[in-house]
Amino acid sequence: MGNCQSGPARAKRLSTLLASVPGARSTGNPEVEVSGLAYDSRRVEQGWAFICIRGSKTDGHRFIPEAVAKGARALVVEEGREAGVRPPAGGAVAIVPESRRAMAALARAFYDDPSSRLILAGVTGTNGKTTTALMIDSIFRAAGHTSGLIGTLEYRIGARTMRPLHTTPEAVDLQHLLADLVAEGATHAAIEVSSHALELHRVDGCRFAVAVFTNLTPEHLDFHPDMDHYLAAKRRLFEDTQHLPQEGERVNAVNIDDEAGAAIARTALGRTLTYGLSASADCCAEQIELGPEESRFLARLPGGTIPIRMRPVGRFNIYNAMAALAACYGLGIEAEVAARALEQMPPVRGRFERVPASTRTVLVDYAHSPDGLAHALETARQLSRGRVVVVFGCGGDRDRRKRPVMGEIASRLADRCVVTSDNPRGEQPEAIIEEIVAGIPAERRERCSVELDRGEAIRMAIEGAGEDDLVLIAGKGHEDYQIFADRTIHFDDRETAAKVLREIEGDQDA
Repeated sequence: MGNCQSGPARAKRLSTLLASVPGARSTGNPEVEVSGLAYDSRRVEQGWAFICIRGSKTDGHRFIPEAVAKGARALVVEEGREAGVRPPAGGAVAIVPESRRAMAALARAFYDDPSSRLILAGVTGTNGKTTTALMIDSIFRAAGHTSGLIGTLEYRIGARTMRPLHTTPEAVDLQHLLADLVAEGATHAAIEVSSHALELHRVDGCRFAVAVFTNLTPEHLDFHPDMDHYLAAKRRLFEDTQHLPQEGERVNAVNIDDEAGAAIARTALGRTLTYGLSASADCCAEQIELGPEESRFLARLPGGTIPIRMRPVGRFNIYNAMAALAACYGLGIEAEVAARALEQMPPVRGRFERVPASTRTVLVDYAHSPDGLAHALETARQLSRGRVVVVFGCGGDRDRRKRPVMGEIASRLADRCVVTSDNPRGEQPEAIIEEIVAGIPAERRERCSVELDRGEAIRMAIEGAGEDDLVLIAGKGHEDYQIFADRTIHFDDRETAAKVLREIEGDQDA
């Protein structure tokens, strides 16, 4: 996004905005009126403030001349970088201790603290954020509320949907979206809160009526130094007072079966409802029946029990459903309403999604971490009447340590695996695959194949599978693109698999 003004102008004096930023000072005219905010100089418009952010690849301070040429009236720069920066004509330079923290505070003030006018549900954890947020949103709407959704699959504001750039948008974009939700008459919203968003202050100042923790497994260790830092980022959602609602008590829904969840449950601010499959949880799933088309279980909540049947399949989706049930129960939504919403909810795009076919079972899943791949393959094993075949790769420019681990997991839990490219980005696909294969024990390598071209790998897996076999295509899920060093192409696992299946079934009908 980055272009953060829509609808009627919300011009505010810079001095008013800076009052929300501890330690801020200014030169020039602090009473200048600001009519928009941008952190990308290419999107600056006349009368806006340009916030200089230091990123991992570039530094916004370098683009001050471009922002001023486009009409920026105010510049927000970080302490230590203000030397030589002059106020634009009639405008001002604001010097702040930390640009990212300041950006969140400025955006919240500019958009009049929109989260305080919403019942906001924040979902964090390694796996399950997308499905859990969708389930919560479905329950909100089934309860008669006007709800918005901000996450990996889409940003949905009223009747509008937008393709996400990040799971959780940058602070300016997020506050803009929340303000638009309020303007559209929304009362509720479900948001995926990534560890990047918490670490980079994207959700600073957002007030969450309910906070959900799904689980913690090794992931994003190319960004976080280690698992302790990764967990510390997640804990901010539950332990930072700035995320508490202005009125009422915050509700936490925390997975007690997860070691990190148990730790969070002991320190979370507000009222905590634990959930899981263990009897010690406040909200527990019992009498679980897993099938290829639906899951059934009995949800035991503090107020009683209710039977659930839903199309999202697999034990991991029962965890997601219990997270949503606990969160919405804590907000006072009737269990019957929540159960009806889950029963009517369609399968989630790219999350253990079945590709339509009459003769073979092919599933597409976003699993791109060791734990996610293991859960997907274990569920596939439970559902398959024959062999389990997996197609997968690992993304480039990401944590390399997980590659051999995922190779070992795939070779152990699948009867056959085809290793291929994911999003190689700036790395050579062959080098990534070599690191994956290095984790496969020698005695298992004979049932593992390598095919660099992802489309051909999918074809190889499906054509080599029998009618009782299950093919799992893992790693990209809902994505409809593939990123290489020099280009991004259209590529959709679901489309590719569907084409192969049509060809196979057409040959059989001939």
